Amino acid sequence: MFELLFTHPLWAYRTGTFAFASPWPLWMLASLIALGALLIALSLYRRRALGWRLLIPIGVLQVLFVAGLAALLWRPVLNVERVRDRENVLAIALDASASMALADELADGGEARSRLQRAVAALERDALQPLGRTFELRLFSFSDTVAPLPAFASVPPPGPQTRIGDAISSILQHAASLPLAAIVLVSDGAENGGSLTEEKLAELASYGVPIHTVGVGPEIVRNDLELEYVDVPRTAPPGATITASIGIRHEGVETTRLRVFDREALIASRVINLDTSVDVTRVDLDLPSGSPGARELRFSLDAAEGETNLVNNERLRVVDVPAERRSILHVEGEPRWEFKFLRRAALLDRSLRLASIVRTTPNKLYRQGVLSPDELRDGFPTRVEELFAYDAVIIGSYEASSLSPEQHQLLAEFVDRRGGSVLMLAGRFGLSAGGWQNTKLAQLLPVRLPSASDNAFVQRAARVALTSYGAQSPITRLDSDAKRNVDRWRNLPPLADYQSLGRLKPGAIVLLDAQTSRGRSPLLVWQRYGRGATFVLGTASTLRWQMHLPVEDHTHEIFWRQLLHALVAQTPGKVSLTSERSTYEDERRVVFEAEVHDARFEPVNDARVELTVVPEHGEPIAATMLASGQKDGRYVAAIDAPSAGVYRASIVARKDEVELGGAVTHVVRTDGVAERFATHRHRAVLERLAQMTGGRYWTLDDLDDLAAAIPYSKAGVIERRTLELWNLPIVFLVLLALKLAEWGLRLKWGRL
Repeated sequence: MFELLFTHPLWAYRTGTFAFASPWPLWMLASLIALGALLIALSLYRRRALGWRLLIPIGVLQVLFVAGLAALLWRPVLNVERVRDRENVLAIALDASASMALADELADGGEARSRLQRAVAALERDALQPLGRTFELRLFSFSDTVAPLPAFASVPPPGPQTRIGDAISSILQHAASLPLAAIVLVSDGAENGGSLTEEKLAELASYGVPIHTVGVGPEIVRNDLELEYVDVPRTAPPGATITASIGIRHEGVETTRLRVFDREALIASRVINLDTSVDVTRVDLDLPSGSPGARELRFSLDAAEGETNLVNNERLRVVDVPAERRSILHVEGEPRWEFKFLRRAALLDRSLRLASIVRTTPNKLYRQGVLSPDELRDGFPTRVEELFAYDAVIIGSYEASSLSPEQHQLLAEFVDRRGGSVLMLAGRFGLSAGGWQNTKLAQLLPVRLPSASDNAFVQRAARVALTSYGAQSPITRLDSDAKRNVDRWRNLPPLADYQSLGRLKPGAIVLLDAQTSRGRSPLLVWQRYGRGATFVLGTASTLRWQMHLPVEDHTHEIFWRQLLHALVAQTPGKVSLTSERSTYEDERRVVFEAEVHDARFEPVNDARVELTVVPEHGEPIAATMLASGQKDGRYVAAIDAPSAGVYRASIVARKDEVELGGAVTHVVRTDGVAERFATHRHRAVLERLAQMTGGRYWTLDDLDDLAAAIPYSKAGVIERRTLELWNLPIVFLVLLALKLAEWGLRLKWGRL
């Protein structure tokens, strides 16, 4: 119907540019229309006795008629660019991953059809024949790799992964010497290979070839539960509590049960009421880290009634629980009760060693928790190797003047270069009262310490209140339930003292506030700095939580153990080993990265780093890790993990036959999993790809329009055409309608 009225295809109008082909200037056209309007106005003015209610509509219709006729004299045209028939190539890329083998609906007769079958049927019915008249068609299928197809009947078995970015890059390179007009990508958009990054999108757009995306599958999968993400710490100390952040995608389900297994042993179970107002419900779950070793955690959701895809109800994660103890140095300038109760809380955790120095008299130091008679014999460390042997430092009521300038510089390097953590505590000689605002360390703290006159350590009652960050932090989680956690903090005995921390720095994160009659002020603040972190706690009376609560209440111990673990959790060792992620789903290539430092934590770039990977089933794999070339002490190696299961990876670093240290980590490999997650149509991904490359997004119902639109591409071999518009049927119909409308008004009012 459109082409009957407008002669030319709709897409010619959408992509073309309007112009006048007449050599006469446009000002003459405007003058001619203005002259006609003036003559019509004068003619109607002489008949003003008929009334303006009749004259104005008739005048408007006459002016429009004259303007239309005048415009036709200037020969309106449409300038379009269109590919030359049979001189260009069109690539059709068909997603043949496992998610495309899912059946979403029943066809006529009750026979189930997969997404792939529906896509092929729609292409053959609506698109291939008209496209074949204009283009030379090249067919491809892809999943984790790309393969050319002689025909759709030759589509390979479903692949284990979807790598859209790599597939398009491969097709563009394959057709580099061909006049490629466009690519038609038929997919559900479930890109799970990590190949469609913003950098990749920019690279694809630089080819100048439009990519038209055709979405397949439902945008919402009904009656389905899915563990969209499970975030757990990569490492945890023995006997600690770790927090797993879990996202549950749900549609049509209101409640479920989440179970967590350590291999076959059930370690947690919770009934979860799903928030039906959102697509994803977020849950935090506290889990025991257990004894040293590798914890293979399996998170599982009970199936909903009638749910068909149960693979996405489970996810595996590995948590390393190392056996070595972390060392913390605690320095105090005077004996005080806060130190005693803090140390008592730390002694309950065997994964922590708290080595402490307390100045009992001006010339006498009391040491505790040392491993040898020489450790801390001369007080605060003066050598890099001695201080860097600790993972964290706590500085309590201790004057800054007690340390030399070299020790202050060493303390700053402990955070910045070594990657350790420093916790500053309030006290009579702590923070600004101890002169710390004028030290090198002050530049690293999350607050700008005020002057000593404004920072007196005073006995001032204050209640503790959680901030929004504190409500999410594992440091301040006294209860796994968010509401009960807030209530527990609110009901704690008030603090007996408080010290002002000053103004916050831009990167500061406040976990706790002190609430007094003067308002709220930051109490516990931290920030990242360099490779490490700094913390400030503006009180020395948390012991009241121990003294004024029932003996069975362990709030004080829980808080301090969690804070101490936070101090050492991110502190790297001299030799470390990590992988890109802990779980590899349907991906055999596992990349490991090691960092090697000496005792001064200077990078060692000429070490020999031997990697040994022991699979759960199969023979060990050995490899020599290669230096990154950046002189940063990093080494990289990639291994092929052929079978599913847990892999134990260990390294030993040597230099000149001297062993520098070793490290261990674990990863888990799974098969048949990736394509069963996020099985809905990812419309946003497909629309973004089409938008970035100059194409359009379509559905299977739009394929007849797709065949009409693609010839108006700006890639490949194109020709410019000028389409005449003056002789369109719609033009004459409009002019006739204007004149008939005028006559109709005259007839109605009897004024012919």
